[in-house]
Amino acid sequence: MRLVLASAIAIQAIAFAPAVHAAGGGSSSPPKTTNTTKKCLFGRVYDKEAKRCVKPNKSNFTEDELYDAVRELAYDGQLENAQDILRVMDQNDDRVQTYWGFTYRKMGELELANVFYNNAIANNPDNILARSYMGQGFVSAGRTDLAIEQWREIKARGGEGTWAEASLREAIRTGLTYSY
Repeated sequence: MRLVLASAIAIQAIAFAPAVHAAGGGSSSPPKTTNTTKKCLFGRVYDKEAKRCVKPNKSNFTEDELYDAVRELAYDGQLENAQDILRVMDQNDDRVQTYWGFTYRKMGELELANVFYNNAIANNPDNILARSYMGQGFVSAGRTDLAIEQWREIKARGGEGTWAEASLREAIRTGLTYSY
């Protein structure tokens, strides 16, 4: 039931948020399912050239390709596999820190998630995705006051109308958070 309501709200948020970005990707839609989620296990990534699943640190993947794999796995609910890839990425990258926070939040470890979100924001105060995800964690924890603070920061940093702003606004309004 919660998933259905969250999906309905996501569709509603998309309808009134023209410049939308979900989970750090380039669009509001879920990431495209690839062989990484279809065939690979244990945090491996599908290498198109090798035509097999490989360890992310044993390949020539770019950071963006690894980031896309993390996003895909996290969206698919394969949080531990997403973390396996995060481990081999640049730990000072605010996108990586944001996804560490995202995966821990989805695992129910809100305090640890907030450590990563705060690190991401310290590295890039304009990281509105980290602010949105942190705010959604605050909504889940019943701390709407803190979620509103993050929502205001998103707007102040030029994020009004983005997926990050619209999804947090809806989470604050309804009490329901998003899976991506």
